[in-house]
Amino acid sequence: MRNIRAAVELPKPADLPAFIDKPEEYMPKSLPKAGLCVASGLHKDLLLELPLHIARAGVKGLIVPIEDFNEVPSGLRKQLEERCQELGLEHAFPKPFCSLEPTPDKPLISRFVAELGVGRPKLEVLTAKFGGHEVVEAAVVRRSAPCGSTWYVARKLIGVETKREILYDAIAKAHHSYPCTATMNVDPEVKEPILHIGGYIIREEVEKALEKAKTTV
Repeated sequence: MRNIRAAVELPKPADLPAFIDKPEEYMPKSLPKAGLCVASGLHKDLLLELPLHIARAGVKGLIVPIEDFNEVPSGLRKQLEERCQELGLEHAFPKPFCSLEPTPDKPLISRFVAELGVGRPKLEVLTAKFGGHEVVEAAVVRRSAPCGSTWYVARKLIGVETKREILYDAIAKAHHSYPCTATMNVDPEVKEPILHIGGYIIREEVEKALEKAKTTV
């Protein structure tokens, strides 16, 4: 895509020591001119070094999706937030990635969401009467979860009755059938798997789309 300047791969956490004294030695020697960095799957010490490294390269913002609490625990997230604030970097730590939304105070990240069409899902649906029941006739994705699951769920909604129990079941089955990038391990902050949060998000957005469809009929 024209929006992506580069994909930079750093050493896998499993290939590195548990504690790294000089994380800067593992960072890329140079970075292309870019506005925003999206970082995932990094060793904790490299992730903590990242804000300073990208700031020096002229990057203005950082997104660190939290799909697994073990990769970015709350203490590390707080340290990253502090460093980003000190360096004047726009920053977001969406848990999960599909919870990312544009906000007025973060224009760069908001532009990322708008131009790439990814973040918290946004759909439009049309309904029709069929056999005495209201069903989803069409579903259009206006913004997709970064993993792409929104497109899959939208396709699986066609022909599904809008009765809550039936609708919820169809959404849950579709979401669980897609390879969601969030973990099924229980997150100690939210007391349930992050994957479930992703499921609740798409369910809420489908409900919003249905409500909007009813008001525009």
